[in-house]
Amino acid sequence: ISLAVAGFTQDEMEIEVERGVLTVRAKKAEDENKRKYLYQGIATRAFERKFSLADHVEITGAKLVNGLLTIELKHELPETMKPKRIEINSDSKVLEHHTNVKQAA
Repeated sequence: ISLAVAGFTQDEMEIEVERGVLTVRAKKAEDENKRKYLYQGIATRAFERKFSLADHVEITGAKLVNGLLTIELKHELPETMKPKRIEINSDSKVLEHHTNVKQAA
């Protein structure tokens, strides 16, 4: 997941995961000088963005580089859910077993 967050520092942002929902929040720190701008090209208003994560998705990391927040995700199925290959036996072995059982009786 990549988000453009130009104007925010790492300390002004928060990433949280709860019950399969990833939440990214950012709030600009108060400007001590209380400056007034004629024009400000980068928005500094607070935001919150939520993403629903699929089952078995884990966050492996997050980085902020040049105003772009990248959150790395990994999808890994548990062993019990991975597909299994089942070997097919030939009919001759099954028939041999049934024949031997009948002869023993």
